[in-house]
Amino acid sequence: MDPATLFADLQSPRHRRALGRAITLVESNRPEDQAAAAQLIALAERCRPPKPTFRLGISGTPGVGKSTFIEAFGLELVRRGHRLAVLAIDPTSSLSGGSILGDKTRMELLTREEAVYIRPSPNAGELGGVGPASRAAVLLCEAAGYDYLIVETVGVGQAEWQVHGMTDAFLLLAQPAAGDDLQGIKRGILELADHLVVNKADALPREARLAAAELRRGLHLAPARPDGWTVEVATASALTGAGIPEVADRLEAYRERLGPALADRRRRQRGAWLREHIRRELLRKLDVYLKSRGVENDELLNHLDEHITIPAAADVILADFLKSTKS
Repeated sequence: MDPATLFADLQSPRHRRALGRAITLVESNRPEDQAAAAQLIALAERCRPPKPTFRLGISGTPGVGKSTFIEAFGLELVRRGHRLAVLAIDPTSSLSGGSILGDKTRMELLTREEAVYIRPSPNAGELGGVGPASRAAVLLCEAAGYDYLIVETVGVGQAEWQVHGMTDAFLLLAQPAAGDDLQGIKRGILELADHLVVNKADALPREARLAAAELRRGLHLAPARPDGWTVEVATASALTGAGIPEVADRLEAYRERLGPALADRRRRQRGAWLREHIRRELLRKLDVYLKSRGVENDELLNHLDEHITIPAAADVILADFLKSTKS
């Protein structure tokens, strides 16, 4: 199917199947799919969503209950009249190259909602908590009429900067009795969060309150935000639903506060996407060059033996690569 026809289906009543095919296309690494994917993205960029959209990144360490929280939070959003798309990013094995992609099965109630689309995707070894096609997938979901986008990251706990740069708000989940995990959050992504929620408050209410208090102390150590927004720490239970409506209210308040600044944020997001694409394309071409010249592991070691140091050997290889791009 050509990109124009696929995009037309994306905006039709049969959009769910078309959206799955469209995201699969932009995730494809096959050279024959690249041109079609580029055309599809161009069509989506020119398309104005039927209603204003909001992009929310959600992260937290493994075991914090991200999928359960997203299901409870998503059901609350549906009750408020939103059409919700969830992009659940799973880590890719460095050995097999595979991903479990099990988040959809953990959101059984949410998958039954007609106004909800859930797409699990591999991160394909990308740092930053998201996959290489995550930005394009967000754009395609908006073109299909979903006005609230949730990007659930792989939850590595320290490298969620990329999802912060591709969403309008960033919510960080923590769990009670986490011990050193809270210290890790302070050192890593705490200052990126626009709202913090300590989950599982039903099972460990006292520990949840203590964890929230510790996170508040950590927030006092973070530099003041230039936008003047006060980051709050709330407790909630995704299992019982307690505190979930209040989380939705707080994020809605943040969305309203963004106001005209949202357009500038989206412009910066496009700029970040461009830089990422340039960097990824440059690395792809470098890999193609190394393989075409037979510069595999043994050959790389020969360069090291000849030039002694890694920087010197790298300079020689990169100089040859840059010359090849000019010819």
